[in-house]
Amino acid sequence: MERTNFIDYIKIFCKSGHGGSGSRHFMRNKLTAFGGPDGGDGGRGAHIILKGNSQLWTLLHLRYYKNVLAEDGEHGSKNCSTGRNGKDIIIEVPLGTVARDEATNEIEAEILEDGQEFIWLPGGRGGLGNSNFATPTNQAPEHAQPGEDGVEGFKILELKVLADVGLVGFPNAGKSTLLSVITAAKPKIADYAFTTLIPQLGMVEYRDNKSFCIADLPGIIEGAAEGKGLGHRFLRHIERNAVLLFLIPADSADHKKELAILMNELEEYNPEMLQKDFVIAISKSDMLDDELKEAIAKELPKNIPHVFISSLTNKGLTELKDLLWQTLNKKPS
Repeated sequence: MERTNFIDYIKIFCKSGHGGSGSRHFMRNKLTAFGGPDGGDGGRGAHIILKGNSQLWTLLHLRYYKNVLAEDGEHGSKNCSTGRNGKDIIIEVPLGTVARDEATNEIEAEILEDGQEFIWLPGGRGGLGNSNFATPTNQAPEHAQPGEDGVEGFKILELKVLADVGLVGFPNAGKSTLLSVITAAKPKIADYAFTTLIPQLGMVEYRDNKSFCIADLPGIIEGAAEGKGLGHRFLRHIERNAVLLFLIPADSADHKKELAILMNELEEYNPEMLQKDFVIAISKSDMLDDELKEAIAKELPKNIPHVFISSLTNKGLTELKDLLWQTLNKKPS
């Protein structure tokens, strides 16, 4: 079910509407044998519009929506009648969606707010009818404008999860267990690598009815920046997180090396990720005594705050929430 219900990448063919042609018409009725030009303008082609919807969390609804073909504008007609505009197509997407052009890979839009609208592919403008070209020296213009062509091409919609805190760690580091303890989320938990295949979101209840959002992200492995494991599909979700919580298990063979690998993968993927705020949590610390905790603490960087936690005994979870809240709300230096 995880594979089918969470879709974070969609490729679709889009085509906005052509503008309607202007009319080349002259007034003719039983009272007017040789009337002036009365050709109307063509209608605008339909736009393709992206709209943010906070109730959506996946691109699943677009999975079988492979061709988005917008309506053409109506041609102008006599009596200076303007053609009808094409009916715009609105594509609703979850917050955090990035729209790209497949050919250039250029980012064309980012949808971050509920109700935000962006004209992704504008429809072609309608052409002017011949009534617009009448002048004192040319009272019977024989020409009218054709409508502009619409825009077409293959486009990509890519979802990057919006969360305040992202859980980063190797597979089986205890990320899903931590999420299930400090939030109401119910992620799949099992004793094997890559149990989590898709991002899981949960709200952490803090003091005074305050809260923040935390995301359990699929486990990272060495070489992820080159596409190994879940690769880029995992790493792009980290880009939206304000704070990254590195989760390193107490029984790791080398805590310092494990942290270095995680940070190196982030840098390889996008060097700007190292500008985020970091917090380190040593999980499964119920198996540690004070002497081992002190030894592990000496291995960790001095400039990154750390806390020892245990999801099994709830030890250190209050301190972790305090540390994350302080990091999220600290004043920028």
